[in-house]
Amino acid sequence: MGIEATLDRGAPSAPPVFRDRKRWGWLLSVVGPALAVAGPLAHTLGATSPAWFYLSLAVFYLGIPLADALLGEDRTNPPESAVPALEADPYYRAILFATLPVLWVSVLFNVGFLATHDLPWPAWMATVMATGAVLGFGLNLSHELGHKRDFFARKLALFNTALGAYGHFSIEHNRGHHRHVATPEDPASAKMGESIWRFVWREMPGAFVRAWRLESDRLRRAGHGPWHPGNEILQAGALTLLVWGAMAAAFGPKVLGVLLPVAFWGAFQLTSANYVEHYGLLRRRLPDGRVEPCAPHHSWNSNHLASNLVVFHLQRHSDHHAHPGRSYQSLRDFPDLPRLPSGYFAMFLLAYLPPLWFRVMDRRVVAAVRGRAECINFLPSKREALMQRYGMGAAAG
Repeated sequence: MGIEATLDRGAPSAPPVFRDRKRWGWLLSVVGPALAVAGPLAHTLGATSPAWFYLSLAVFYLGIPLADALLGEDRTNPPESAVPALEADPYYRAILFATLPVLWVSVLFNVGFLATHDLPWPAWMATVMATGAVLGFGLNLSHELGHKRDFFARKLALFNTALGAYGHFSIEHNRGHHRHVATPEDPASAKMGESIWRFVWREMPGAFVRAWRLESDRLRRAGHGPWHPGNEILQAGALTLLVWGAMAAAFGPKVLGVLLPVAFWGAFQLTSANYVEHYGLLRRRLPDGRVEPCAPHHSWNSNHLASNLVVFHLQRHSDHHAHPGRSYQSLRDFPDLPRLPSGYFAMFLLAYLPPLWFRVMDRRVVAAVRGRAECINFLPSKREALMQRYGMGAAAG
């Protein structure tokens, strides 16, 4: 699967015509999040089997990895001559906008259902996690929109994050993470030997602190204080208060007992992606003291077809960080990249079991950097033990 060129034989002098063979497959990014309502909707329509409440989680975390295994990888790239037309095609942008109401309706419907129904705790937890997963899809949508050049798309990305009370994301990601990615200073880049359960305590608060500092600095340069109405974190926060307040008015204060865990699991899906995307990879410091520019080999890449179709090609993360202005349909694969053994959904499950994660990924980190310890972002307390385990010896950095 991929982009193929076909020549118009009737006009040999005309430029090739390019067809995106994944063009309709991108609609999975629109309909995929709607699976989260399967349990609540089935129950509302009269179904009695509790199995409906587990369907969406089974699809997200078992079905998609299985589809990745069966369908394999897509390493084809759009030819550079086709990229301007791909970037200008309104279809790909329309898909992004079409996903937005699907996300909001799915989350609000499920939250309202959970606030008004007494469920066995396993079914309640499964529905919370499925709904939080939709917020994870939402943050991914904001990620794509937030890298657009126009004001409307970027503002839409900001307000979309308000549903899960994560309005600092676009600021932190675009102005913080992209600048400091794959360095020890970046709270959103995981270190080799660091479990996700340790990483989350560094990543979540670190992201907010950095976003607030960046936004305060921007406002200060414009002659304003941090509490100015132009603060985009406050703007998103105001929308969060409005939406959550409306939910509390409709369903009572008990709805906060649903919104908070749903919002946490949504944010934790972003944490999981951050953990996977740069684990152990390091941009070296140059002799002049600067950090080397971000290149494709500073991110883990995955070309697994099924999962890429439901996350807007986020897994082609190497090209995204090297060229953040490229839209999802134009992202490329490159040879000799650090490669994940599966798509994100399977890798998330692996990350939640640190001994298995370390067993699978640590040797891949060493192989990706060809055994050069100076190219590994180590957890300091594990550095010596890991270097000894993989026979790297002493090295600078």
